[in-house]
Amino acid sequence: MNTIYKLGICSLFMGFAVTSCDEFVEEVEVINPVAADSGDDFTPADFLTGVYGMHTDFSYAFSFLGITEIISDNADKGSSPTDTGADKNLLDGLTYTTSSPSIRSMWELWYKTIGRASQSIEITQNDANIDENLRSRLMGEAKFLRALNYFWLVRSFGDVPIQEIDLIARAPKAEVYEYIEQDLMDAIAALPLKSEYAAQDLGRATKGAAQGLLAKVYLYQEKWQEAADMTNNVINSGIYGLEPDYATVWRESTENGMESLFEIQARGEIIAHGVQQYSMTQGARGAGGWGWGFNTPSEDLLNAYNAAGDSIRRDATIIFAGETLFDGREVSAGVENPRYNEKAYSSAYTDQEDTDKNIRVLRYAELLLIRAEALNELGQSAAALAPLNQVRNRVNLDDITTTDQSALGDAIFLERRLELAMEHDRWFDLVRTKKAAAVMTALGLPFQERNYLFPIPNNQLIQTPEMTQNPGW
Repeated sequence: MNTIYKLGICSLFMGFAVTSCDEFVEEVEVINPVAADSGDDFTPADFLTGVYGMHTDFSYAFSFLGITEIISDNADKGSSPTDTGADKNLLDGLTYTTSSPSIRSMWELWYKTIGRASQSIEITQNDANIDENLRSRLMGEAKFLRALNYFWLVRSFGDVPIQEIDLIARAPKAEVYEYIEQDLMDAIAALPLKSEYAAQDLGRATKGAAQGLLAKVYLYQEKWQEAADMTNNVINSGIYGLEPDYATVWRESTENGMESLFEIQARGEIIAHGVQQYSMTQGARGAGGWGWGFNTPSEDLLNAYNAAGDSIRRDATIIFAGETLFDGREVSAGVENPRYNEKAYSSAYTDQEDTDKNIRVLRYAELLLIRAEALNELGQSAAALAPLNQVRNRVNLDDITTTDQSALGDAIFLERRLELAMEHDRWFDLVRTKKAAAVMTALGLPFQERNYLFPIPNNQLIQTPEMTQNPGW
């Protein structure tokens, strides 16, 4: 049974039916293989699958790269000098504008995903025929996904509309975070542990995923005690741990494994498919290559690895022209760029549009680093050493021993860069710590105070002129 749902979108927001706003209608085709066989109606579980599916959109393979890594000191635009990637050159040079398509694409996609999640919650809540335990779990999953997308929005734009409350008025950042926290607390109460899911359900949101994301949400608000406590819940669950070999963390063999709290699923048939062209956009370009060559690790990132003596994470993160990869693929010395993102590399799908590679959104290693940072900020620097050094020991680096709060804070911040490079958090780490100005100007880039927030897309302001713009834009 193929069901076409027409979902109203008002002012780029996809939300509940609003009869006075009908400028845009998106047709969403949902394929329900169970109903096709049995004649059953479209179910709340089917609708929730569509919320997960929003995260496989092409925007995550291109626009997302621009506003998370290419804009930062971790990566360069890459590709050919004449290929701008629509606006990747502008993001790389910090000269993007209110009309930059990458910023607009993510604004639209995040709000559409939130709208779909809210619809999923409403449909599930109002279904009289669903088992109560399943109802609770499905609503918990949808609230986790809604919280994740609001988190991406508030990090990027600051004050943003909470569309379940108002489609135009931008809620203060603190209120948005409160809304996110409530969704995650609801999710924590409703979701099962990862170990309680059947094998075919691995990849769904779990209690640990919600706890981990809430710890990160607390980190971004400098709620240090709450962040430390929430990471401890995940650590003490006994469910998660570090993969023994860092080089395997982004490979097929570790997908949904011991280190994974949440990742975008890229395997399956019918509805589930890979993030469209995630590997292709970042694959080696030119003679002997297999991709477009965007989002290339920067020389500055390479230097940071070398200065730290961190060859294990360097070689697991960066593909070098002329090297032979773990699967035997020989990278021609004649490819166009000197470096490429190995965390985006897929053995099987180097020349196909859909990627068979799950994208890691939240890992146990990051939870350890969140705990280390929170404890250090609380003045418990000695206690912060254990989670920090657990991450370092995996890659054969010496223990950090300093308990000087400032020096240890710098060490933890560097560790985040080396551990999580090319995993779509670096720019927001620079922004939340207010280090972006110093780091980017040191690289000769024209950073301005306004760059701490992305501009509200111009297309949005044309449709809703009552909405305010961010300072400086």
